[in-house]
Amino acid sequence: MKNPVMIFGANALGRAAKEIFESNEIVIYCFLDDEEKLHGTEIDDVTVMGSTDDDGYLKYVGKKCEAFVAEDDNDLRKGLVKMLNERRKVMPTNAVHSSAVISESAHIGHGNFVNMGARVGSNAKVSNHCILHTNSVVDYNASLGDFVQVGAGSVINAEAVIEDEVFIGSGVTIVSGIKIGKGARIGAGSVVIADVDAGDTVFGNPAQKV
Repeated sequence: MKNPVMIFGANALGRAAKEIFESNEIVIYCFLDDEEKLHGTEIDDVTVMGSTDDDGYLKYVGKKCEAFVAEDDNDLRKGLVKMLNERRKVMPTNAVHSSAVISESAHIGHGNFVNMGARVGSNAKVSNHCILHTNSVVDYNASLGDFVQVGAGSVINAEAVIEDEVFIGSGVTIVSGIKIGKGARIGAGSVVIADVDAGDTVFGNPAQKV
């Protein structure tokens, strides 16, 4: 990727994304954020130029700039992705830290955040707009749907299937072959040894429905 990146979200995740792009020697054009008090301020020497729907800046996306959505709230994230799809006909770019390890046979979609030390194994699938925090592991043949969040140090073992919009806390272990249904939430430190139904919240070792 040669174009500079416009980061949508001047927050902690946005700052982390900035460091990821800079670790790959990619220039940050600016931040955009809907909180007006941030407009005109600088975050680590990069200016917050305006709002996320400001056509004065959006017109550059897909031409002179790439876009990255730095929101960890899935509703906000989905809204910004939809706006970029509809108004600019583009998908957000990936932010993959230079120290992350992704197998050549893995499939990586669009708009993903992959932080330092994260690993994606052989033939694994990370769909679109996922967040893989520091030192998380998606082992071989495992599959992540869209808008999945994986906490720091969590391990998704081989051939596990994680459906859309699942939240996985820090330090979680999901054993091989397990299926996690859409929108489920897995509490930090849990060990998941049985399938989890869509929308359920589980916690503990072994993980139990809360």
